Amino acid sequence: MEGPSAHSTASLRLAGRRDSGGDIEAYPSRDTKHFRVCRFIMETGVKLCMRSVPVATACVLYHRFFERVGIHAYEPYLVAMSCVYLAGKVEEQHIRTRDIINVSHRYFNSGSAPLECDKEFWDLRDSVVQCELLILRQLNFQVSFEHPHKYLLHYLLSVKSLVNRHAWSRTPVAETSWALLRDCYHGAMCIHHRPQHIAIAMLYLALNSYGVELPAGEREWWQVLCDDVTKADIEAVIADLLQLYDMEAKCI
Repeated sequence: MEGPSAHSTASLRLAGRRDSGGDIEAYPSRDTKHFRVCRFIMETGVKLCMRSVPVATACVLYHRFFERVGIHAYEPYLVAMSCVYLAGKVEEQHIRTRDIINVSHRYFNSGSAPLECDKEFWDLRDSVVQCELLILRQLNFQVSFEHPHKYLLHYLLSVKSLVNRHAWSRTPVAETSWALLRDCYHGAMCIHHRPQHIAIAMLYLALNSYGVELPAGEREWWQVLCDDVTKADIEAVIADLLQLYDMEAKCI
């Protein structure tokens, strides 16, 4: 299926302002480019009042799509817009294409008025819809994913019951775990590790960051919660997350 190319006239204005500033090289690396586009997905999701799981689905769609195609074959921000649109359908939080287009337009053109319903708008809308079909074809219509969110919620409730309630209330372990999980979706690590392992690693990192200790037992707490996770698995997830934070520093 032929989709919108990287030089689609309707999407040319979407790659300008945010990718042209700072001290970043004129031609950013593949990983840096994907990091920026996923940040765009997340900020767009917030402005569209999307829930966390639909935003996560949009990021996974984006990463899986570009596992199969080259980054120069299609305009990444156009693909991202289509991923947001498709994720809303998959997770039953439907978002209008007009809202996605207007929020994206404001993202790259701060302070500008919404796009008029002229030829440029309709061309861009057609590109978003065509790109959605391209994504479906590339992913063989496999667009439902298991996310770490439900596992992290279960693990947090289990760990909370083991910790002194005053110590728990003084440390934002839960908030930090959720924030770390959200950051995982900036990179392809969200599709390279099992969701249970990601959830355990985020909780492990949050607990260690605040020095919260759990009662000792015959097995480590993370082994009790997830039978097949190893210390090496946890360290691999955390290492990938720290690489994303290094990348974020380069993107500022």
